Amino acid sequence: MHLLMMITLLFAQYDFTIARLKYSGGGDWYSDPSSLPNLLEAINERTTIRAAPREENVEITDPELFQYPYLYMTGHGKVRFSDEDIKILRNYFAAGGFLHADDNYGMDSTFRKEIEKVFPDSPLIELPFNHDIYHCFYEFPNGLPKIHEHDAKPPQGFGMFYDNRLVVFYTYECDLGDGWEDPDVHNDPPEKREDAIKMGINIIVYSLTH
Repeated sequence: MHLLMMITLLFAQYDFTIARLKYSGGGDWYSDPSSLPNLLEAINERTTIRAAPREENVEITDPELFQYPYLYMTGHGKVRFSDEDIKILRNYFAAGGFLHADDNYGMDSTFRKEIEKVFPDSPLIELPFNHDIYHCFYEFPNGLPKIHEHDAKPPQGFGMFYDNRLVVFYTYECDLGDGWEDPDVHNDPPEKREDAIKMGINIIVYSLTH
């Protein structure tokens, strides 16, 4: 992890929290409200990471953005990054930041277009199943778990790299956030929710150790 991000963690009340990204364009960035508290609770229970009980909400232009080494974004609608957003995100990733983007069914076409403006020479690529993000804590030999059906396509994990480091992980046709929600929200079977939590932990562990 970049030195700037490590210093930020050292002086924080907790070693880790998730910053939910408030983006422009009209998408419901606030969807799945119970998801991140449940994931943070699992991080505390199952790993040695000291995680805060709740996420923070942050806009790209907020001065405190660089205090958070881990961003999460989700939603069903459109995503739009301004020229200023793109410049800030480029600097954020260069400083050691990481983004997990989780399509909640509907943000795919605009997210891909917008995120590739950040590093035009490093487009999103599908990660192979042997990538460390699928094996760093729990084993996922077949890549992402399928939590919700949507278009009945196989789940795919895409990555964007900066200086040979994975800075964006995009989960598509998977919907991990729905699997992290309280059990009565989507009535997912326990094994689906467990797969979602395990994969969420993998993403966080990977981001903090690579």
